[in-house]
Amino acid sequence: METIRISTAQNVDIDYEVAGLGERIVARLIDLAGFLVLYIVAIILMIVASISRSETIVVVLVVIFLVIFLFYDLVCEMTMDGQSFGKKIMKIKVISFDGGQPTFGQYLMRWIFRIIDFGFIFGWGVIALICVAVSKNHQRIGDMLAKTILIKTVPRTKIDNVAFSFSLPDDYQPVFKEVLYLSDREAELVYEVLKGFYQTGNPELIYAMAAKTKEHISATIPAGMNELQFLETVIKDYNHLTANTVN
Repeated sequence: METIRISTAQNVDIDYEVAGLGERIVARLIDLAGFLVLYIVAIILMIVASISRSETIVVVLVVIFLVIFLFYDLVCEMTMDGQSFGKKIMKIKVISFDGGQPTFGQYLMRWIFRIIDFGFIFGWGVIALICVAVSKNHQRIGDMLAKTILIKTVPRTKIDNVAFSFSLPDDYQPVFKEVLYLSDREAELVYEVLKGFYQTGNPELIYAMAAKTKEHISATIPAGMNELQFLETVIKDYNHLTANTVN
């Protein structure tokens, strides 16, 4: 199971599972199935147009179909956060190696090199299949040059793997005693943000909540601790201190 660790600009490390060859093939087949349906509809419309002797409509339909076919991947990935409909169904997406959304230039580079990766001249996608199968991060040529990678949209680290246990070790030492300034509802909100992060992989939730929590309890994040670790520690400290208060 191939994984990649993405370090964001705020030094939050997120482990993602790299999308494999199987997921990429199925996603592409789903997209092609959509084109097949669109092709059948276009053929029916062209037959109707031919019967009515409207050559202009036939030409327009052909042009529309070709434009959609050529620009589908580029437009979808730019407007659907790195996904086509097939990728969305398979829960995979394109991201930049810095963990962020690729730039227009990166999307464009991936799209341009589809001619080589999937072009008819080079054997109906054989180049892409070989590159994805043998490359370290399952990248095709377009991905390598654009510095992008396809990942599964759910981070590998699940919420169950994070230490939010209410039964912490007896010798556990809280880092932030200021967490007692939090209400139960505020602590629950921090937990929900963490849970949402592990479900969606959206680090912006972590940055925003960490900033608000730090300001609210007047805490200082120690050197070497990132925002994600800060919120995890806040929850553990809160569980430990409130449990001892109750006892």
